[in-house]
Amino acid sequence: QVQLVESGGGLVQPGGSLTLSCQVSGLSLDLRYYAIGWFRQAPGKSREGIACMHSTVGDGTTYYTDSVKGRFTISRDNAKKMMYLQMNSLKPEDTAVYSCATADSGWGCFVDHIAGTDYEYWGQGTQVTVSS
Repeated sequence: QVQLVESGGGLVQPGGSLTLSCQVSGLSLDLRYYAIGWFRQAPGKSREGIACMHSTVGDGTTYYTDSVKGRFTISRDNAKKMMYLQMNSLKPEDTAVYSCATADSGWGCFVDHIAGTDYEYWGQGTQVTVSS
């Protein structure tokens, strides 16, 4: 049974930082064979793909949506079966439920977009609230 469990969300003031973590278990292959992605959904809005990283056995391409580029950093530790999202300079508009997901190698993460429909396994999400 594949499980993705996010942690690290919470309340933070504008300009602050948070690091989200995602523990992955149960995949049939090592995590390095999978693309990883972070998504968010704000109240009343559709889910948005914000960051992704191609599989390590691929070229490791990363993609960030414009709204988070330069502020957020996606990373992974394949040995620990973990993925991370470092979020800096947080803004109130970053308030959302953040979810991690995995996609098969070669899918999900491209130089110019993140393909949300390619992601097969998803976490339940963690709330991030940016407010003073």
